[in-house]
Amino acid sequence: MASLLDQTALTDLAERLVAAAARAGADAADAVAVRSMSVSVEVRNAEVESSERAEGDDVGLRVLIGRRQAVVSSNDIKEDVDRLAQRAVAMAKVAPEDRFAGLADAALLARDIPDLDLLDPDLPEVAALEERAKRAEAAGLAVNGVTKSEGASASAGIGGMVLVTSGGFRGAYLSSRQGLSMSAIAGSGTGMERDYDFSSALHGSDLDAAEKIGRSAGERAVARSNPRKVATKRVPVVYDRRVSGGLVGHLAGAINGSAIARKTSFLKDRLGERLFAPGIRIVDDPLRKRGLRSRPFDGEGVAGRRLDIVEDGVLKTWFLDCATARELELTTTGHAQRGVSSAPSPGPSNLHLQAGAASPDELIADIAEGFYVTELIGFGVNQVTGDYSRGASGFWIENGKRTYPVSEVTIAGNLIDMFRSLTPANDLEFRFGTNAPTLRVEGMTVAGQ
Repeated sequence: MASLLDQTALTDLAERLVAAAARAGADAADAVAVRSMSVSVEVRNAEVESSERAEGDDVGLRVLIGRRQAVVSSNDIKEDVDRLAQRAVAMAKVAPEDRFAGLADAALLARDIPDLDLLDPDLPEVAALEERAKRAEAAGLAVNGVTKSEGASASAGIGGMVLVTSGGFRGAYLSSRQGLSMSAIAGSGTGMERDYDFSSALHGSDLDAAEKIGRSAGERAVARSNPRKVATKRVPVVYDRRVSGGLVGHLAGAINGSAIARKTSFLKDRLGERLFAPGIRIVDDPLRKRGLRSRPFDGEGVAGRRLDIVEDGVLKTWFLDCATARELELTTTGHAQRGVSSAPSPGPSNLHLQAGAASPDELIADIAEGFYVTELIGFGVNQVTGDYSRGASGFWIENGKRTYPVSEVTIAGNLIDMFRSLTPANDLEFRFGTNAPTLRVEGMTVAGQ
């Protein structure tokens, strides 16, 4: 385990790659080295169905000659760095010119690497993962009405990156991840219904108890038994916090600098406009302690910082890396993401919509008829027009209360209208990379029978 936590060799390799690129004739270069290790166990009916372990290091080199760039990668960390650099330079010489390509400005680079508490060095052994999964499954099967298990799984791993640039940046970080899930089935024959629950965290101490995960999965499955159909109508739709982050995710896709530069986003002309009700705030924070997507610097070495994406309902910024920022005549927001085989591109880190004042019960108390969504199916969103259409299941709302389960419906609207009428509850939890509390959206079309 200690060897996995030591990135000295990867840092040395990245430095040698950048030096080799200079010898081969590159004007500028950066090198990325990525480490990953994971172990997972799947259990069904108290028996281990599978146990897997994966481990590897990958490296990538980006070189620039003028405004031409090329990227090469390898999973052989002993590969000849000079040969790899020469190949990259040869590719760059014949690549089309990209006038926005280039390394980050030195003034934007991270000077200090903050401790974000991303690494739990005490990762569980396989036997402990098996025991967790079995406890979760047993708790799910113990719920009255659950007829069988679809399985439980437990996992653990680490991942991290090293970034070295010819502009003088040197940085590295590691993070751990642990996960646990259980899926239960209620009913029998054609009346079977399935649901699940899970927990994911960087540190084992932040993981939900196995019994809680299993019990929740079983109770969710039982609650979905004997679903009904509903007639097509326009009603308020309430998104459970397990799925509400998807709406924030659609916003993230629409404000991605690449989409704005290509003019393929329905929000391309709306920077500075009020998209949400007053008081709505959406935040991206790569520096949150133990955040699932936390990082001390981005994929170009730019320092991370908390950023208000939406403030008091107004769209304040795009997600930008250096290239898209240059194209849009702006400054990077420090949101470059990258792997070893591609150039940087923008994307969010820990993204969340802040909680409102009302409880979920208060949020639905005045709804005479509506739909409470607990599961979404498919990806029916047009990022050019904002049109939204998703398969869904959940519970029908009558007179301010959730009543009977509903399945096989479609909910539809336009994201501009949905954002404008959105109201958040006060139950925000940080369980995903993108999070939101329970959300109410007015006047959506629920298409049923």
